[in-house]
Amino acid sequence: MSARRGLLIILSSPSGAGKSTLARGLRDWDPTIRFSVSATTRPPRTGEVDGQDYYFVTDETFRRQVKDGEMLEHARVFGNYYGSPREPVARSVEIGQDVLFDIDWQGADQIARSSLREQVLSIFILPPSIHELRRRLIQRGQDSDEVIEARMRKSWDEISHWQGYDYVLVNDDVTETQDRLRAIITAERLRLPRQPGIGRHVTKLQDEFEETAG
Repeated sequence: MSARRGLLIILSSPSGAGKSTLARGLRDWDPTIRFSVSATTRPPRTGEVDGQDYYFVTDETFRRQVKDGEMLEHARVFGNYYGSPREPVARSVEIGQDVLFDIDWQGADQIARSSLREQVLSIFILPPSIHELRRRLIQRGQDSDEVIEARMRKSWDEISHWQGYDYVLVNDDVTETQDRLRAIITAERLRLPRQPGIGRHVTKLQDEFEETAG
């Protein structure tokens, strides 16, 4: 049978709800899943590697890439541009490799309206509470108090778009949430439209049946 086309697995959530941890867990579960490496105009954080964590580019370069149609999706978040280069994603889909996106609702919406929309599987991650969301942001120690407050103010705007996703999960226990994510992806891979060889297999069975009946 021919291999299926790859899925575009989108994970979205407000900052601190755990989508990055869940994304890494999915990659550990199935190493064939490829992370979509985003381009960004923000400066790298300590330990981040260009081409591995992000493609770090200038504002001018990013705007040119958007103009030339080289971005599958893009958005401006907290004063910086983020986007997903189109070409490597399209190539992965064609060879049957799933691509995992850790993006916000704006990016998810753009991909859902793109030429690759039939391959999209979108999942929104909710925190168990706003109090827990704030605690997680503080605990990870990556941002200043001002940035944390900005992220908290933005969190409800992110959450308000939950109905635009295929699945919504409450991340109250990361292990249980990982299990649910794996179940969703396994089932979506087996949906009939994503198994292009099934029709040919049924034809083969029909030929065998007719030979036997004859």
